[in-house]
Amino acid sequence: MALSLTIDQLINKIPVLTAGTDLLLSGTMYTARDAAHKRFAAAIAANEQLPIDLSGAVIYYCGPAPARPGDALGPCGPTTAARMDPYTPLMLSRGVRVTIGKGRRSATVRDAVKAYQALYCVATGGVAALLARTVRSAAVAAYHDLGPEAVWRLAVVDFPATIALDAHGNDIFDQATNS
Repeated sequence: MALSLTIDQLINKIPVLTAGTDLLLSGTMYTARDAAHKRFAAAIAANEQLPIDLSGAVIYYCGPAPARPGDALGPCGPTTAARMDPYTPLMLSRGVRVTIGKGRRSATVRDAVKAYQALYCVATGGVAALLARTVRSAAVAAYHDLGPEAVWRLAVVDFPATIALDAHGNDIFDQATNS
């Protein structure tokens, strides 16, 4: 059975949550992919203010499709998380607490998740239209010029995810290969 949590509850429970726990998340999360991460990193390097507050943020690696009339958002499936690995330690150091994507992360990210007491969760790929049903509202929050790779602010209800890396360094991908 999945653990139903608001984003705030999730953040507060990070120290006790374990890899393999299924979640239903409700609250605000942001989308960001490669191009947005590159801009975040450049802004941080230039000591510029970021367009969104990363403190306590949940970043979903996703480039949503346009919404059909009456929908908050189009299909919004997860992007391969490893593409954000070069940026993840920096993002975690700036306050991001949870990232969501698909696939295995590098040892560097696993170490950063542990060091910053964060989580990496996986969302199921191939069900983008079903994931979009959890989105109640969506608006571009930053980098509008990036089109599908713009940063979106999503309000979600019962967004399904599974903890893949926990704050203790446990990794479901290691567990699966060692079984």
